[in-house]
This record gives sequence, structure tokens and C-alpha cells, in this order.
Amino acid sequence: MTWIVLLIIIALVIFVISIYNTLVKMRMRVNEGWSDIDVQLKRRYNLIPNLVETVKGYAKHESETLEAVIEARSQATKIDVDIDNVTAEDMAAFSSAQQGLSGALGKLFALSENYPDLKANQNFLQLQSDLTDTEDKIQASRRFYNGTVRDYNTKVETVPSNIVAGMFKFTKREFFEVDDEEERENVSVKF
Repeated sequence: MTWIVLLIIIALVIFVISIYNTLVKMRMRVNEGWSDIDVQLKRRYNLIPNLVETVKGYAKHESETLEAVIEARSQATKIDVDIDNVTAEDMAAFSSAQQGLSGALGKLFALSENYPDLKANQNFLQLQSDLTDTEDKIQASRRFYNGTVRDYNTKVETVPSNIVAGMFKFTKREFFEVDDEEERENVSVKF
């Protein structure tokens, strides 16, 4: 009888350790996903000043657009998210700042249509290409992050892993979401 009880306790301990290790691995994947987003955003922040300087040489009287890009970049870099303690409000503020920066960059790229010399400038074209590539990588990083958050949150909330998660204070993480309702609506294209 003592052996049976001892085997049950050992099996239970191994089971708890297994779930705990799985939760730790999943939490690390979520942190990795967030780090990937952070790396791409840093790359974007580093490209923006070069892009603005290139445009300044051609579009001197477009200071309002250039200042909007600089201000949006400044706002986006101010928001620091602690991924281990992120709230829905933190994530919404972060997402909003990133969307504001993307919108300002879109206006900057639209300027090139008014300046044929700028549009043909190799430096501008390379910076534009690098920034477009970075934006694609940011989107891929966000999808990866949200996928890992989904898997992690599922594990944290489902039985029996939710018991172990509660014992060791594993908490749900926030998704990276669109906070502007207009961006969720269908786009109407008119010619």
C-alpha cells in the first residue's frame, strides 16, 4: 500500500513538473515574440531619421508632414511595455502609437508623388524599400506574437494546467490588437 501511495505521489510530482516546464517554455516563446516586435520597431525607428533627412532636401516647404513623422516617432518610442506585467490599456496605447507612426509614414511616402526628383533618388528609394520590408517584418512578428500568446493563454486557462499555472502565478498575456475601429471596416475603392 505504501508503494502505491509513493508511486502516485511521484507520478503527480512528475506531472506537475511537466506542466510547469511547458508553461515556462510557452512564456519564453511569448517573450521571444515580443522581442521580435521590439527589434523590428527599433529598426524602423532607426530608418526614419534618415528618411526624413532625405525628404527634407527635396521638400523643404513640407515641414508639417516631416514634423508629424518626427512627433509620431517620438511618441512611439516613449511607450515602454513591460511584457511580464502588460495590461490591456498598455497594449492599446502601444498599438495606437505604432499606428500613428505608420500613418505619418504613409503621408511621407505620399509626398514623393509631388517630387519627381525625390521619387527617383536612390537613397530615398532604398530607405523606402527598407522601411516597407521592416513594416512587413513587424506584421509577421505581431502574428507570431499573437499566435504564441493564444497558445500560452489556452494552456494557462485549461484544466489541468490552469491549476499549476495558478499555483506558480502564470498569468494571461495581452494580444497585440487593432484599437482603431475604422481599420477593421472594409475598404471601399472608388475610381
